[in-house]
Amino acid sequence: MAVRVRLKVERGEVRVEVVALVNSGYEADTPQLMVPIDVARRLGLWPPPEDAREEVFDTAGGPIRVWVVRGAAEAEVVTPEGVRSNRVRVDIVVSPLAVEPLISDVLASELGIAIEDPGRGLWRFRWAPMEAARPSER
Repeated sequence: MAVRVRLKVERGEVRVEVVALVNSGYEADTPQLMVPIDVARRLGLWPPPEDAREEVFDTAGGPIRVWVVRGAAEAEVVTPEGVRSNRVRVDIVVSPLAVEPLISDVLASELGIAIEDPGRGLWRFRWAPMEAARPSER
């Protein structure tokens, strides 16, 4: 099992909730949320807007073509109990190959996510005590 969290993503008046995989192997220089085309469409980012930059990302499966929209949205973790992380301005990375949203290493850090047990899917907010570990979203 891996760690997935529920995110509220806002772009202007548009609000979308998604379950996103926390992927520490997704290294980035900025807080990035990679999304499939259907999520990008719901956020009003597909087809790519004029300010989107087409880039090629190197991945474990080989290079992929993506569209990056810098500072396109704000995201925060929301838990079933109503606990929230801080809101983070994110770059939205649109990938036609993504099957679920992916949280970059920098975004996970800025959201305060601490992965406690990736095999069991346990995580917590960094400011919470160790015994406050939560199960991954499905």
